[in-house]
Amino acid sequence: MQCNSVKFFARRCYSTAHTIYSLSSGQGKCGVAVIRVSGRQSLHALKSLASFRTDPTPRNAYLKKIYHPESRELIDRGLILWFPAPASFTGEDSCELHVHGGRAVVAATLNALSCVPGLRPAEPGEFTKRAFYSGKMDLTEAEGIADLIHAETEMQRKQALIQADGFLSKQYNSWRERIKKLLAHFEAFIDFGEDENFSEAILRDVMRELEEIVREMREHVEDGRRGEILRQGVRAVIVGAPNVGKSSFINILAQRPVSIVTDIAGTTRDIVETCCNISGYPVILSDTAGLRQHGSDIVETEGMSRARECAKYADFTIILLDATQVVKYLQENPLKTIQHYIEQYLMEMETEIHSSEFIYLINKMDLIKEMPKITEQRLFWISCKTSVGLSHAIDELHKSLKNICGEPSAESPVLSHARHRHLLTQALIHLGTFRDYMSFLLNSTNSSVELDFAIVAQEIRCAIQSIGRITGAVNTEEILDVIFKDFCIGK
Repeated sequence: MQCNSVKFFARRCYSTAHTIYSLSSGQGKCGVAVIRVSGRQSLHALKSLASFRTDPTPRNAYLKKIYHPESRELIDRGLILWFPAPASFTGEDSCELHVHGGRAVVAATLNALSCVPGLRPAEPGEFTKRAFYSGKMDLTEAEGIADLIHAETEMQRKQALIQADGFLSKQYNSWRERIKKLLAHFEAFIDFGEDENFSEAILRDVMRELEEIVREMREHVEDGRRGEILRQGVRAVIVGAPNVGKSSFINILAQRPVSIVTDIAGTTRDIVETCCNISGYPVILSDTAGLRQHGSDIVETEGMSRARECAKYADFTIILLDATQVVKYLQENPLKTIQHYIEQYLMEMETEIHSSEFIYLINKMDLIKEMPKITEQRLFWISCKTSVGLSHAIDELHKSLKNICGEPSAESPVLSHARHRHLLTQALIHLGTFRDYMSFLLNSTNSSVELDFAIVAQEIRCAIQSIGRITGAVNTEEILDVIFKDFCIGK
């Protein structure tokens, strides 16, 4: 009841609110700029800027001259579209003005709209917020739209589109409805438990279904944060001894000169970060100071400390080695393998591999005459100078990134927001408490054991409420500002 009253109050507030307007296309010069208007005064605004003898036909494009409502000065000639409620993005009366994308034209059109009584500029995310209140989308779909706007790589786009299309909310709503049915059966047992038609078999059926739901939810939550990492970017760190080619490699991946490259060991002293797109996955690459046991000065020592700290929290680690040093070691130690060298190499750098995904790259193969045979996986010979072996190494990077982030799928949508994870974890705690109580009761041989079923049922209600908070099915006023604050104006 509280949920319905909150949404009714919100919708009532918005139904009497000002009509809003904003530029909805990108900023700067462009061929066409789209200016969106939404609210009760949309049709009045449309008629104030363009001449219509009768109401325009919904969803038809009209080529019209656009005038300032007060001075009647001609602003531009563009397309106008009218979307009456509820068949619009926001669910309200709305219209769009498609004008030429010059800054002066856009500024003049926005100024003209500001002169129409009852209109005001939109706040960030306000169009989508109104769509949520109108029931056009739930919170997960709104978050998907925000992620779609900010998507910079193909995989980010796919994941955001799956969420914006409602596949994630379908999964959450399915769990919520199934848990509601369990609650209904359990409450029926409470009300009619003494009836001979209601036996403990009903409770055991409830428990079996509960176990299946908990299993599905746990698998969804315990996914290695794939969706969140894909949304935020894979944190990849490049580590290695001084002058092994770390800066050269990051420049190759970024396809631009990110780090300074010289033959002088210790050129890179601090963490150098850059964002790049590798096979459609967003990667935040960190070039680090060369690692060795003792720094030459306090600056290098601090740089190495930061490099080791950066490696601790990386999702993916790229370890670079010097091919000349590898060959020399194997020639001097014929009974040793390259794995022995790697262990010694990491020990000398005083670092460890903390990430589950990593790759070894032996650089400078152009400086050796013959490569030793290797059987180790995740190890590749490359040359940053001649580009030999780089294609195979990048293919392996793609495989590792796929292991970390997965591949977006509508059949198995993944959670991509910490907010979802937190609320699902809360729901699992409540369901776990209910399961423990009921298991104790059903398996107890002590006939004197008593349990307040009404209190236990509250755990199921709390689980339903936690899942409902994800999609906005229950009171979500306290998190709306957090969700919509990152939207751009015009969306």
